[in-house]
Amino acid sequence: MVIVTTIRREVLTLPAAELGPDNPLPPLRPPHEVHRVEDRDRDDLPRDMARQVGYGPLRSLLPVRVRDGYGRSRAPRDIDTLVIENDRLRATVLPGLGGRLASLFHKPTGRELLYRNPVLQPANFALNGAWFSGGVEWNIGATGHTTLSCAPLHAARVPAPGGGPMLRLWEWERLRDLPFQVDLWLPDGSDFLHVGVRIRNPHERPVPTYWWSNIAVPEERDVLVPAREAWHFGHERRLRKVPAPPYDRIRQHPHAADYFYDLPDGRRRWIAALDEDGHGLVQTSTDLLRGRKLFVWGAGPGGRRWQQWLTEPGTGGYCEIQAGLARTQLEHVRLDAESEVSWLEAYGPLSSPPSAEEAEARLEAALPRADVDAAYAAWKTHADAEPAEILAGGSGWGALEVLRADWKLPGTPFDEDTLGAAQEPWLRLLRTGSFPEPRRVRPPGETLVAPHWRDMLETAPASPLTEYHLGVAQWHAGDRAQAVRSWERALELAPSLWPLLRCLAVADQESGHHERAADRYADAFDDLCHERRDDGASWTAATAALGREAIEALLAVRRTAQARAVWDRLHPGTRARGRFRLIEARLLLAEGRGEEALDVFRAGFEVADLREGADDVGRLWARLTDEPLPAHYDFRMRPPEA
Repeated sequence: MVIVTTIRREVLTLPAAELGPDNPLPPLRPPHEVHRVEDRDRDDLPRDMARQVGYGPLRSLLPVRVRDGYGRSRAPRDIDTLVIENDRLRATVLPGLGGRLASLFHKPTGRELLYRNPVLQPANFALNGAWFSGGVEWNIGATGHTTLSCAPLHAARVPAPGGGPMLRLWEWERLRDLPFQVDLWLPDGSDFLHVGVRIRNPHERPVPTYWWSNIAVPEERDVLVPAREAWHFGHERRLRKVPAPPYDRIRQHPHAADYFYDLPDGRRRWIAALDEDGHGLVQTSTDLLRGRKLFVWGAGPGGRRWQQWLTEPGTGGYCEIQAGLARTQLEHVRLDAESEVSWLEAYGPLSSPPSAEEAEARLEAALPRADVDAAYAAWKTHADAEPAEILAGGSGWGALEVLRADWKLPGTPFDEDTLGAAQEPWLRLLRTGSFPEPRRVRPPGETLVAPHWRDMLETAPASPLTEYHLGVAQWHAGDRAQAVRSWERALELAPSLWPLLRCLAVADQESGHHERAADRYADAFDDLCHERRDDGASWTAATAALGREAIEALLAVRRTAQARAVWDRLHPGTRARGRFRLIEARLLLAEGRGEEALDVFRAGFEVADLREGADDVGRLWARLTDEPLPAHYDFRMRPPEA
């Protein structure tokens, strides 16, 4: 008897680290960018690729906040899941964590098709910080892991093509101000999970967009793809075309590397990862999703350390096979005004000898290319279907934008009842023309920076908090001089000085005035310490974030005594965190206490928010001693000479 497709709620219990509070300081500095092609190298690229590499680069994380409040202490925690199941497959989705497809289990063979991480350990890999490995993630926004990696999405049950239920995930992507949806369904009796994706641009202007579906698979699997050439991007940060190496050779590369496969025009889009017996996962799509990629951590000590960092001891490693809108992840694609882009993906089991030609023939027998196109056409007639049952809630930012512009987005309702405390002052600004002053002293909320919100702030009564948010929006728009003037005007009347002084300190640093920046950071931290009302999460996060920046600014101009004074006023729990243990070692070295700085290393620490590609730990170690860097501190993803 065929079991019809079902969708149900379940709870998954995993050893997990808490995400903690977001960083309350607006991210005014340009985002850290590992994937960047220098202008001089673009002349060697195909014209369309060179144009898209230079189109719409992300210059700011605003209005998104940085998520750096997590640690590395894991305990069993319950995680809400949504399970889609038929008689062939069981798919487990995490709606509260970016809609991650955490597991795809093939019931007839008893095989897990994905790399399934046995723990939930955030690490600093998303554009805005917290990210975790495993499963299939839906990356939208800009080059890198989406800012929604650890954020909740809206989820609902909707009718699927051919009858039965479909799981819809949707949200408002804030970096580009674009709504998107991901529809997952299992046709009755099918071995393939179907995934329809749509990104809409409701604006009256074109917007850069980006999409890559990142699929984690066990690294011992062989990767097959219908391409003879690839664009290689490695530690030298150059994009160059090379013959596509076999996977076993790529695996032996000592450092992390990306291979963007150059699939010939007209060729079916697919990529597979198969074990030594020829069994594993295949992903295919309609032709619009043209890119296919392989990412490996590398066989060197840094890559192995990162693999260990993201999971628990005894767990095997993984690589990523990926599918995207462009040929490479260094490109953004133009989405015209009042238009949309959509496609269909399919994920399922494949058994094949280790040959791309044979694998493609087996895929065609299991899921003909024409059937994928037909499924896409059928799904398009259901993409606007209104939710039958809400299963999970996302943010209220989409509801705020829909209220502002009166947009009609059938199938993805952003209802007013999703508005929350974060949106409340902006709703007041929208409805009354004034930005409300808080009823009690607290760190400022998030700043909206899109042109329409900036215009509203410019015409609102000039209260200190309005000027603060206006300055942040002006800074985002590139009008730095006007941003500084807004912040300086607010200082005259503001009851809370530290948020403004911190913004002015960043402006000083960016303009090369490091001594003045240090003065302002010291004053800002003094003001915060006098103002903070309690040791609650928001004040502790603000003190930690501002203290970290203040110490670094003071050390940059060799004011070690003032840096020590800031350190002494941090919460003991903050000083015990790995990031601050590293800062303490730097401070001790600056004070001429090198042996004590080495003792910090010998005692051991873990910097939970260590950034991909960063070598903060290794560089400080090299300043302290000529001894080899201990393995547990070795996160180097590039050779030393790079």
